[in-house]
Amino acid sequence: MGIIQAAIPLFFLLIALELVWAQVTGRRVLRLNDSLSDLSCGILSQLAGIFTKLFTVGIFIWVADHARVQRWLPFVAEWPERAPFIAAAGFPGFTVDVPACLSWAAVFTLVDLAYYFSHRYAHEINILWAGHVVHHSSEEYNLPVALRQSALHGLMSWVFYVPLALMGVPWRMFLASNAINLVYQFWIHTRAIGTMGRATEWIMNTPSHHRVHHGVNPAYQDKNYAGVFIVWDRLFGTFEPEVEAPVYGITKPLNSWNPLWANVHVFVQIARDAWRARRWADKLRIVFGRPGWRPPELGPVERPVPVSVDTFEKFDPPVPAPLAWYGFVQFAAALVAGFLLLQAAGSIPIALAVAPAFFIAVALAGVGGVFERAKWARPLETARLLATAAACGGLLWTGLAPGIVAWGGLAFCLVSLAVLWAYRAELTHTELAPLM
Repeated sequence: MGIIQAAIPLFFLLIALELVWAQVTGRRVLRLNDSLSDLSCGILSQLAGIFTKLFTVGIFIWVADHARVQRWLPFVAEWPERAPFIAAAGFPGFTVDVPACLSWAAVFTLVDLAYYFSHRYAHEINILWAGHVVHHSSEEYNLPVALRQSALHGLMSWVFYVPLALMGVPWRMFLASNAINLVYQFWIHTRAIGTMGRATEWIMNTPSHHRVHHGVNPAYQDKNYAGVFIVWDRLFGTFEPEVEAPVYGITKPLNSWNPLWANVHVFVQIARDAWRARRWADKLRIVFGRPGWRPPELGPVERPVPVSVDTFEKFDPPVPAPLAWYGFVQFAAALVAGFLLLQAAGSIPIALAVAPAFFIAVALAGVGGVFERAKWARPLETARLLATAAACGGLLWTGLAPGIVAWGGLAFCLVSLAVLWAYRAELTHTELAPLM
């Protein structure tokens, strides 16, 4: 089991503690629709990793094997990859392998530096922003937002870690350090912690620093890119302290709970603008220039405008309680299915993971549509539930699944269809973000 997957129970425990804090303090920092959208994006990101990690990790391994500096300069030592602590008798029960400790510390620091530049250019290059924008499109700031990750960004961000492969960093050390880096960043997505003392705030990335990064306030735009060590921002001139209360989200609001649309909407906008631009130089600048830029014939450059927590209106369409319960239950089913698929991914051919991953993605899109009360959610959910019911019937007929599983799945689909059609008149909104 990977480090991130092993940390999932801790993530949900901390989310529960944040909910308790919100109840005790009377602050509304989580909304069901927003949090389910965050978690849906996280599920899609993990499912996409089943297929993309072979590519991204494979590149790192290939470069390290064929082009690392140690192959051409024999006097450059290989990185000690062994465990930094060794079990030993007596107190304290272990000994320290100093060279291994220094090796791990250096790799972790280099990974964090590479993350800084990966993160920074994801805000400064439009095609990279198209992948990263998923993480910023929530208008809340809480622990579920930390799990709101892109399914596509990894296909582009790998290039920033190639220098580590050229330096001969072992791929296992890279993956472990990168995972620890990402796990660290989970807890800083909270409003429950203010500042943490001068020394900590000077060196480490903290909730206060990262709240600034998620703010759409003009003074906070493109600041505080750090993963673990905020010193990179101080060193490279991108640090900004938290002064005014941040307004969270993106300059051009997403206005959708659909995780599929959250992953592709900027790619779609880039394609549309590049198609409409007249000059090839402008087409290239739309793709590789700063986000928000476009040629004069397409309208003015998009710039951040002053915002205030007192006047900002969040996307929050009302949904009848039965439909909200329907959406929550469908999400829970998709979550369980996604967890089981991730558990099995290492022991089944990748081709066999395609169909269940597709159905989970469609289910999560349907949940988003229900919370938008979108008209397209009705036929999508109907088709999905009918297809799932047919699959359960087939499993029951062929005996390929235990009877209790097949009958349970069939009953779940039929009850879900009954609820969906009882409230189908509520799914009539057409002005919200489309499915694609």
